[in-house]
Amino acid sequence: MMESSRAQTIARDVLAVLVVAIFMFPIAWWALSSIKPYSAIFDRSGPVYTGFTPTPDNYRVTLLGVSRVDIGMEQGGEAAGVIKGGASSYDSRQSLLDSAIIAVGSTALTLLLATLAAYCLSRMQFSGQQSFLFWILSQRFMPPIAIVIPIVFMFRDLGLRDTYTGLILVHSLINLPLAVLLLKSFFDDVPREVDEAALIDGATRWQTFRRVVLPMVKGGIAATAVLCFIFSWTEFLLSLFLTTSIRTVPVKISTFVTSTATEWGYITALGTSAIIPSFIFILLVQRHLVRGLTLGSLKE
Repeated sequence: MMESSRAQTIARDVLAVLVVAIFMFPIAWWALSSIKPYSAIFDRSGPVYTGFTPTPDNYRVTLLGVSRVDIGMEQGGEAAGVIKGGASSYDSRQSLLDSAIIAVGSTALTLLLATLAAYCLSRMQFSGQQSFLFWILSQRFMPPIAIVIPIVFMFRDLGLRDTYTGLILVHSLINLPLAVLLLKSFFDDVPREVDEAALIDGATRWQTFRRVVLPMVKGGIAATAVLCFIFSWTEFLLSLFLTTSIRTVPVKISTFVTSTATEWGYITALGTSAIIPSFIFILLVQRHLVRGLTLGSLKE
């Protein structure tokens, strides 16, 4: 029996490693391509060509603003083909800042509204509540392409086009239904007796929410924040239609594909750099995130 259990454990661990390897392979290939010279990216000798000299040039262009003409002069004739055509600008520092402002702003606004709405829906019963919850969920069924044109005209009339405020509002609009439903489930896991005890002790409803119940669902808030942040950080369609001078990272990456060139080195460099903030954010809330994802999974 013990040997059978040990074999199952080993098999489970091996399977877990294989699954992680499968999911990590595209990320590893992407990161590897970002440090390849232009000619090595298209090498056909294998799925992961490693016979090259790593170069930081792609990062120097996208993150440090070094002119690719200067890079080409340093490399000599090898980069001559890269210098012709391509996007008008490869400096992506402003795009990273734009994405950070919009992602952090929309996540904060979404959590502010969603926690209040979710707590009310969890603690207050009213007629037609289930239908209302389904209506909230149904908002996620609608693809962004179905609402982007009306939003473009509305934002134009309101003066919100090509502004941080406009993108923060529209990203919050998309995130809010899912955030409300997730947080409601976390609030439901907190016994109502906790609220009643606080009210008996003289706390107001607002004090009960802010000082008693809210700290108990920090894990759920962290999990919801991660989902909202990742959506806003990676969202492309709405950012493309609603802005011109403000370019988020996904929109900036799309400019590296033109009719004359596809700059894979710069695409992979900026794409790899764009992954890092998400990892940092997840690491910062990891303790609360794990607790939030497992909250309510065990019942007495």
